[in-house]
Amino acid sequence: MEYISLYRKYRPKKFEDVIGQDHITRALQNQIVLNKIGHAYLFTGSRGIGKTTVARIFAKAVNCENNKNGSPCGECATCKQLENESNINIIEIDAASNNKVDDIRELREKVKFLPVNAKYKVYIIDEVHMLTDSAFNALLKTLEEPPSYVIFILATTEAHKLPATILSRCIRFDFKLVSINALVKLLQSILDNENISYDNDALKIIASSGEGSVRDTLSIADCVIAYTNGKITKEIVEKVLGTTDNQLLINFFDLILNKDVGGILQFINKIDNEGKNLSVFVKDLAKYARNLLICTSCKSPNEILNLTQEEFEKIKEQSNKFTENQLINYMQIFAGCENELRYTLSPRLLLETLTLNALNENYDVKKN
Repeated sequence: MEYISLYRKYRPKKFEDVIGQDHITRALQNQIVLNKIGHAYLFTGSRGIGKTTVARIFAKAVNCENNKNGSPCGECATCKQLENESNINIIEIDAASNNKVDDIRELREKVKFLPVNAKYKVYIIDEVHMLTDSAFNALLKTLEEPPSYVIFILATTEAHKLPATILSRCIRFDFKLVSINALVKLLQSILDNENISYDNDALKIIASSGEGSVRDTLSIADCVIAYTNGKITKEIVEKVLGTTDNQLLINFFDLILNKDVGGILQFINKIDNEGKNLSVFVKDLAKYARNLLICTSCKSPNEILNLTQEEFEKIKEQSNKFTENQLINYMQIFAGCENELRYTLSPRLLLETLTLNALNENYDVKKN
């Protein structure tokens, strides 16, 4: 049997299954229940957080013969027909590859045809910001006054690139990044269903690496599952992702604290010789400096960090040895270094230089 990736296999089919976007799903459900459905919507937000998924659910819900509180029942004849990706009543268009004015003119001609065995035809235009200016102009009139049986849903990661004339004609919904806790719960549910054992600490690392994206989180989980034939552990996840163990980060910041130049150079040499991705290492350093800063500045730091008690105690103890200004300086240096590493011919030399500069509390980050 063909393997189906987790993010495809567990794509939500009803509003209640969507995580982290309650402010949007509830509004859409209310519109359906109250029969106050708009003709044009704009879904905007980062990648992999549910824009297209919610658009598909909404397209089914407005056509559902027996929707449940505004969510598609999944059982009626219409819902079953709309499950078919080739159904002509839900039309998905990738604006990245269909961005010319002729593509939109063709769309305008097809809009004239009535839906088949359904109440609405729903056009989902993904990455809509990729349309050309002339294509936007061609879309404008149809978007403003479409036939009563047509709904447009425009999805984009870059709403600021859309003309004001388009924005003003849409009901806008801004999708949020999903919290680590919500992603961990999703992973737990999926892995339990797949009969895969795991450590909760390992899932926290996967969720954190997903950076708020459901799709990225599940793609990372797929990679980890492919690597292991047994239990998903923290060590396995760190190996697959190339992330740095917290103890190594603690040791590195101890070297910075003690201004141990030789120790720092030896540490970087060891990391480099082990084949570790220096860009990932620097990203971890910036995050760790941020974690230390949270410990020194916030009243309930572990509510933000979400670490195990043992890890939190270690980081909390170390954070007391630094000043806020020092940690802010380290965050700026390592975050800036992450960008510079992409273009330098000598990543190791750059990392060594900037790390040693971090020892100088009078070092001005802006000079970089």
